[in-house]
Amino acid sequence: MARKLARDVRIYQVGGAVRDELLGRPVADRDWVVVGATPEMMVASGFRPVGNDFPVFLHPDTHEEHALARTERKHGTGYRGFEFFASPDVTLEEDLARRDLTINAMARDESGTLIDPYDGRSDLARGVLRHVSPAFAEDPLRVLRVARFAARLGFSVAPQTVALMRDIVASGELSTLSAERVWREIARGLMEVAPSRMLDVLRECGALAALLPEVDALFGASREALVAAGAHVPSHDPLDAGVHVAQALDYCAHKGWELTVRYAVLAQDLGCAASARAGSPRRDGHVRASVRIADGMSARLKVPIDCRDAAHLARKV
Repeated sequence: MARKLARDVRIYQVGGAVRDELLGRPVADRDWVVVGATPEMMVASGFRPVGNDFPVFLHPDTHEEHALARTERKHGTGYRGFEFFASPDVTLEEDLARRDLTINAMARDESGTLIDPYDGRSDLARGVLRHVSPAFAEDPLRVLRVARFAARLGFSVAPQTVALMRDIVASGELSTLSAERVWREIARGLMEVAPSRMLDVLRECGALAALLPEVDALFGASREALVAAGAHVPSHDPLDAGVHVAQALDYCAHKGWELTVRYAVLAQDLGCAASARAGSPRRDGHVRASVRIADGMSARLKVPIDCRDAAHLARKV
């Protein structure tokens, strides 16, 4: 059972739980930041240490994560190239400053008072995803996180934030992300309510071409390529292959279909771009190209076997 921490130690609820409460959305997990404590104080109060990179503790009763307030400094490349500094002297505002988006940089104190040093509540009201500080550009994973939040919330991305995302893409640091991390974010984005928004945001900053070039190539592929692929496209439908796939993904989300189906939809017509360049070849050649390209993308992303097989089979039926 938890014992009371020292009087000058303060505990704040932070991040997604605060954001989702303000949006009226269900809260799945609650995270906490502890200001003014040391690891020794946390252990003495019954908290169980679990963090390797920085001090994180599980509450002995609720088992919710409590992290010591910390700052960070970039010292290498990629999302792992950070040095964290936790100290009783780190303030809540300093801890919140290292977060990605203003809507994720809010806190509530123990009396429930909202603490919002970076105006996240206003961005929630405006439906805008905005970075907290220029340090946003130091973590390439944030490009995918912003796209995923856009798919979840339907928010726009602030122009300054898009500019920083383009800088990340241009730096080449997306290539430092492991396949597992890329797939995890893509999979989560596919399972949001508007997966097409993830593709839109990734395209806008150039990340779709860097991470999923097979999908990026679909945008601009002609309607004739869709017909060659065997898609049922009305004669009056002006959609290109990329837009067609994006809308199909949103339909999957509307239906509540599982990840294997959504990934199969994303991957099933990847031969469209090749068909368009070749002048709409025969359907059997298009099918072979789609299967080959889908298999290659699945291998590179190290997708789960069920998703890989669904994408492979979807183009063969």
